[in-house]
Amino acid sequence: MIKKLRSRGSKLRRRVAGLLALGFALMSVGVLYSAFAPQAPVAQAQGDSAQVRQGELVYNKTCISCHGANLEGVTDRGPSLIGIGEASVYFQTATGRMPAVRQEAQAERKPPKLSPEEIDQVSAFVQAHGGGTTLPKESGSQLVGDNPARGGELFRLNCASCHNFTGRGGALSSGKYAPALDGVTETEIYAAMLTGPQNMPKFSDRQLTPEEKKDIVAYVKSVTDGNNNPGGNPIGGLGPQSEGLIAFIVGIAALVGITLWIGAKA
Repeated sequence: MIKKLRSRGSKLRRRVAGLLALGFALMSVGVLYSAFAPQAPVAQAQGDSAQVRQGELVYNKTCISCHGANLEGVTDRGPSLIGIGEASVYFQTATGRMPAVRQEAQAERKPPKLSPEEIDQVSAFVQAHGGGTTLPKESGSQLVGDNPARGGELFRLNCASCHNFTGRGGALSSGKYAPALDGVTETEIYAAMLTGPQNMPKFSDRQLTPEEKKDIVAYVKSVTDGNNNPGGNPIGGLGPQSEGLIAFIVGIAALVGITLWIGAKA
């Protein structure tokens, strides 16, 4: 009887010791995880929240009169911003097209009125209210592809009909135009392809992959930086102007000569 009681007591002690060891191990794991786990997600969330709040202040100062208190838009002033995304906000504000001073057939590129920090803040605010197209994580030279030759083919296929094959722009209907691409940054070119500002179509990743977009950026920078004129003076990059002028002068002179000859015969 005594042996049985001792055996039971020994088993009980082993079970209790096992439970205590398991509890200690779990507690140790929790303490170690709390001490060494990365805190970046929480910090990032707090930073994003602060940026959105700052963006709301910028929006209320510069955008609310045209786009409404709830980003719903104002009739005859500005469209709704719900769902347009940070990429569109970045393009319009970084190129100085927004905030707009007056209503025009087409907003023109101007020096930006917002600082880079304010642009990031208002972009985050709009992105937080409806989502939309986001900018790539890369920026600047990271958006320049390795194959400008392929970029040139894609540009001539998708963009040259409006922007001219050298990126010098061209006239459209109703007082609108395709702007010249001189001085445009890599991020602005990429954002324009993502968002399709004004008359420009959007190019999704199904139409043009990110690598193809980067190659187009590489081509545009190569033809607008002034270092790609192997034939000499580009004369504005608008095409064969000198040849057209000579053809016009010779043609007019020939027509005048023929007219005088016909008049003399009569």
